Amino acid sequence: MVSHDAPATPQPRAAGVPLIELRGICKRYGGGAQPQVEVLRDVSLTIHAGEFVALVGASGSGKSTLMNLLGCLDRPSAGTYLFNGRDVAGFDDDRLAWLRRDAFGFVFQGYHLIAGESARENVEMPAIYAGVPAPVRAQRALALLARLGLEARRDNLPHQLSGGQQQRVSIARALMNGGGIILADEPTGALDSHSGAEVMALLRELADAGHTVILITHDRTVAAQAQRVIEIRDGRIVADSGVAAHRRDVAPAQPRKRDGFSTWRTDLHEAARTAWRGMRMNRTRTGLTLLGIVIGVVSVIVMLAIGEGARQQVVAQMGSMGTTIMYMSSRPPPSGGPRGELTPDDLDAVAALPQIRRVMPVIGDPVTVRHGRVDRELYVLAASEDMPSIHHWKVAAGRYYTASEDRDLAPLAVLGHKASVHFFGDGPPPLGRQLLIGNSPFEVIGVMAERGADSGAQDYDDMVFIPYRSGRARVYQAMTQPDYVVVEAASSADVLAGEAAMRRLLVARHGGREDFGIGNAAARLQAEVATRRSLAVMLGLIAAVSLVVGGIGVMNVMLMTVRERTREIGIRMASGARQADILRQFLTESVLLSVVGGVAGVLISLVLGAALAASGVAVVLSVSAMACAFAFAAVTGLVFGWMPARTAARLDPVVALAGE
Repeated sequence: MVSHDAPATPQPRAAGVPLIELRGICKRYGGGAQPQVEVLRDVSLTIHAGEFVALVGASGSGKSTLMNLLGCLDRPSAGTYLFNGRDVAGFDDDRLAWLRRDAFGFVFQGYHLIAGESARENVEMPAIYAGVPAPVRAQRALALLARLGLEARRDNLPHQLSGGQQQRVSIARALMNGGGIILADEPTGALDSHSGAEVMALLRELADAGHTVILITHDRTVAAQAQRVIEIRDGRIVADSGVAAHRRDVAPAQPRKRDGFSTWRTDLHEAARTAWRGMRMNRTRTGLTLLGIVIGVVSVIVMLAIGEGARQQVVAQMGSMGTTIMYMSSRPPPSGGPRGELTPDDLDAVAALPQIRRVMPVIGDPVTVRHGRVDRELYVLAASEDMPSIHHWKVAAGRYYTASEDRDLAPLAVLGHKASVHFFGDGPPPLGRQLLIGNSPFEVIGVMAERGADSGAQDYDDMVFIPYRSGRARVYQAMTQPDYVVVEAASSADVLAGEAAMRRLLVARHGGREDFGIGNAAARLQAEVATRRSLAVMLGLIAAVSLVVGGIGVMNVMLMTVRERTREIGIRMASGARQADILRQFLTESVLLSVVGGVAGVLISLVLGAALAASGVAVVLSVSAMACAFAFAAVTGLVFGWMPARTAARLDPVVALAGE
């Protein structure tokens, strides 16, 4: 005995109100530039709940068109369709989808099962769109398959079933949400006589159980098994055996709103499951589409990584040149007048600015330096203990003098590499040895690492470094102020702000006179870094183009997928899928495709980045760049998948069911 488990909650209706009533229904196709064809002409029909009705007619008589109208798959061109006393013309697309989902169950001549879904999954489909939880709908589907003798075939795909078995699966699907009204369109047309007899026995059993069964057939022998036979010819009803005297006055199932069982998580899970299965069924095409997304993601991440690596390499190489260094010295004001003077108080005030980290006064001139019988005129630089830190210069041997030694006027000296070799040869570091600088003896306490010279500048390796205060007291007694002052900004970002702050401060301290000059050595370096950054951004944008191209590939594939799965879309709509359900399904497939490509692209980027780093290429893989590339891939799937998904959602159910 077939059971119609868990039908939708019936709603009361007035006594004597027909379940279905058609008044003067007409259906025309064409018009405009196309010739108009009238398929149904002034059809009036009443069907009560519990009837077993056969609509019989020759091919082209309009019976299938009438079935589409009865099942709310199509709308009439004229006339009135009352369902349970309510005019269907006032129903929107979602309301019609609810009717198809909860009130109707369709059994088609071609079975219309989804090829990639098992028998159980095909039966479950209407319950998915009703928001029934997975365990409940699985249990109900298995019960229906068992009652129809298909329990052992529940996991078989449609092509693994015989025609009769496929038709029984479609009947089970029609009963999934209750199946108050069964619309069977030529259900035996593609079956052998034995299987056809089994299907008709099932339909009679459903009618006896209280279902309203509407059978569409061209076979009068099949039609004769119904309780009521209506003949259609040339789009008109020409004969009607009348309402069966023994019909049951059964309240029909009514559309119900999705309840708490249906959540966005369930909908998304089902959409993702369907999308993943579709991707697996077309592995080659999916792989080629993923390749475009993967190439785009890898290009963006690796290009940005190489660009950032080059930028940081430039910054590191230029760090020794002072990316945060400015030079300040006194000079006559532009308007004329005496040369200014930078006092210790001025330097203390500059050092107190928040944008400034260190201030180092410097005095330097060529001075005769002697050791034993060797003498040479070298550039002797008197500066504070901050010199190695500011210029990012390491001591190769010994040490550098300290602030306390500077304050104590200690006669200490640190030699450049060439100066050390000139006076003491290539032997051990000359620590503790004596030099005569000018007329004052100094003890050598350290040797600087080799540095070389900036373009056109004094060779740093051929210098001698002494404490600033000791130098003023012992070598440069005539100097009243530093030759110049090295100012280190707190960071490269503070250079310009620090320069402006110093200028304002000193102008105020010098009575409005700009009798000093500030040279921004970091500006050139920052311009170089900015150029590298711009280049990295440009490379990233160029790489992003490949990601967009991959997105266009996704759109093309999704348009092809919609075309190939047009009939599946029609089946889902006949099972109660709303436009939003179809839109979500194909949009999810597009986004899932892009997300899988994005994940693969990120993983490949990590491997490729590691390989480049191992080969000596400067790369800096950024988490933010990877996140942005992945997000852009997902958004690309969403954007480029919207049009195909919208096209699928707007398909006409009748046209979609007729698709190949």
